[in-house]
Amino acid sequence: MGIVLDGVDYAVMGRPILQGISLALDEPRIGIVGRNGSGKTTLLRLIAGLVAPTTGRVAVDGIDPARDRKGVLRRLGILFQNPDHQILFPTVAEELAFGLRQMGQEARAAEAAVMRLLEAEGRAHWAGSATSTLSQGQKQYLCLQAVLMMEPGTILLDEPFAALDLPTRARMARRLSSLAQRLVTISHDPEAVVGCDRVIWIEAGRVFADGTANEVLPAFQDAMQRLGAGDADIDIAG
Repeated sequence: MGIVLDGVDYAVMGRPILQGISLALDEPRIGIVGRNGSGKTTLLRLIAGLVAPTTGRVAVDGIDPARDRKGVLRRLGILFQNPDHQILFPTVAEELAFGLRQMGQEARAAEAAVMRLLEAEGRAHWAGSATSTLSQGQKQYLCLQAVLMMEPGTILLDEPFAALDLPTRARMARRLSSLAQRLVTISHDPEAVVGCDRVIWIEAGRVFADGTANEVLPAFQDAMQRLGAGDADIDIAG
């Protein structure tokens, strides 16, 4: 059934962040682009159920993600830009088991599932390692594996390559491309979504363009280059 946003507005203390968003997202690879502050990350948070719309409706496979957090766990996972904002537990095994425990799996079964995963990935020696000792790329890998443990049908990716060096970015891109899940990638970087089936451009809280990558990205890049050619940041916001 995919992701549906129907007439969605979102405001904070009366200030509109998103306005009039109506989308039906069911393609395998979806990109959402926009400048910083355009509202694209807020859109991701609405889809994930981390915030509820001020008006309108959000549904993931027919479930309201903000109202039914447990029901949406198997349907939707999220990978944040900064893994340090996502990792909760002191060891790798505990972090990987957390989602399974949330879904009602007993501790022993969750631990066994974690070890099977780590062994299959050639990382059994990671189990007792402190998450704080991992590199940025290893932390991002851990967060992705924690999401995959719950077998969601869709994964939301918030600037998944922003904090990675080039070799780690290449490895992450290769891993993501191999996944069967629907991927919704949010980024200000056109390169991150160039292979997507559909790209949505968010500008000033509204859908500015919606089409194939070949249709949307050249126009987005041209607009960003024009903005970059001027002194767009000289004014102080009032």
